[in-house]
Amino acid sequence: MLHTVAKLHYEADMSQVDIARRLGVSTATISRLLQRARAEGIVRIEVLDLATPEGITTQLVEALGLRDAAVIETPAAGALTALAAPLGALLKQVGLTAGSVVAIGWGRAIREVIQAGLPRIPGVLTVAATGGMQQQAAHFQINEFVRLAAEELGGTPHFIHAPYLPSSELREVFLGDAAIRDSVALWDRTDVAIVGIGLPHATNPPEASAATLSEQALFHAAGDVIRHYFDAEGTLIPWEGEGRMIAMSPAQLRAVPLVIGVAASPEKAMAIIGAVRARLINALVTDTKTAQAILEALLPR
Repeated sequence: MLHTVAKLHYEADMSQVDIARRLGVSTATISRLLQRARAEGIVRIEVLDLATPEGITTQLVEALGLRDAAVIETPAAGALTALAAPLGALLKQVGLTAGSVVAIGWGRAIREVIQAGLPRIPGVLTVAATGGMQQQAAHFQINEFVRLAAEELGGTPHFIHAPYLPSSELREVFLGDAAIRDSVALWDRTDVAIVGIGLPHATNPPEASAATLSEQALFHAAGDVIRHYFDAEGTLIPWEGEGRMIAMSPAQLRAVPLVIGVAASPEKAMAIIGAVRARLINALVTDTKTAQAILEALLPR
């Protein structure tokens, strides 16, 4: 009877009065049986601790070996826009001053956080982390991101008016231009880089990423950071256009004190893990759903 009473009350959600009527006993008897069920371990009541963004942030930093991270509660809408505030907090605590260099990547997340607003850090220099793209989609307008970021920070923008993927011959011509050469030179003294993390092309359609045929063939890639592709273990994956790109190199990204990946999508969990393992980012701004997906993906199988 002990087991029956416990199942009726806790699984069938019957009241003690209804159980007593069904079994033909008193309510007091049912109450005593339920107490025995808990005492003997037939029923275990557990109050779960709710994971807080602060707690998840600590777990994320430890699990990935990040230099820093910021995790917000996943909002009902506008997750990317909501990442602007924690990104701004990270930028403020870095200690950027006049003359510090902030490199800017492209992508939807970068567009949203910059449009939402960055903190005032007068005198900083913003620079494109890659050349541009002949695409009308708003999330590819990297020089506009650089301009707007400088406006919000109170700094000076440095543009790269060159395609990210020219021919080998034209690449040298573009890099020979004084204005482009001066902007590219800032990559070697970048203090903070803010980048998006791309999905694998098997998930992200070509029209969304403007990927070349060579890039679309990288089926085993977990993701990319400014078109530097990597697998889930963080191994860089070479592709036909890698040597022609006008973009910060993996070595240059790895030399930056703080490279902040900005992403909010559980489906990007393995891309984020791969980016960290490839040492293309060492900090992360995300939401709780994405952070939990990352932590789950890191669990031993």
